[in-house]
Amino acid sequence: MIHKQSYDEVLNTILAVDSRFHRDAYHFVREGLDYTQQSISKQEEGTVRHISGQELLGGMRAHALEQYGPMALMVLNEWGLTRGEDFGEIVFNMVEHELLAKTEDDTRTDFAGGYTFAEAFRQPFLPPAAPESELPEVNRTLPPATETDRPANPTSPKASDKQ
Repeated sequence: MIHKQSYDEVLNTILAVDSRFHRDAYHFVREGLDYTQQSISKQEEGTVRHISGQELLGGMRAHALEQYGPMALMVLNEWGLTRGEDFGEIVFNMVEHELLAKTEDDTRTDFAGGYTFAEAFRQPFLPPAAPESELPEVNRTLPPATETDRPANPTSPKASDKQ
């Protein structure tokens, strides 16, 4: 009788061989793949098809931002994910252990050059940059403050006798 390993047993085998990424990173990639397939299926009126590495990168980004918001970069980094290529490494670890399938054309390099993590996961939460023409004028003619410019015994605030 052949014992078929469960998903978690196969994941244990992968992690024993390649410990670069946290177990949760593998679960996130699996969820991100499902999220991406569902998104593409909705856009293409129910068509289910193979997705490319670059499409998966886009889906992973959207899924991470939706799940973790401003904390996405920190969470992914905590799991060992610091670049798009890391998603590819996880995908291909899962392919090699038959948790995912690939086509003959799929390679690890499909995940290269998509986006930087800072751009993808930090930028959406930064305030918009004001054009230089809108920046206030700064008087740069004042000399910097020195120790002699500060009072020796600064006064401390007095408590109000009003209650």
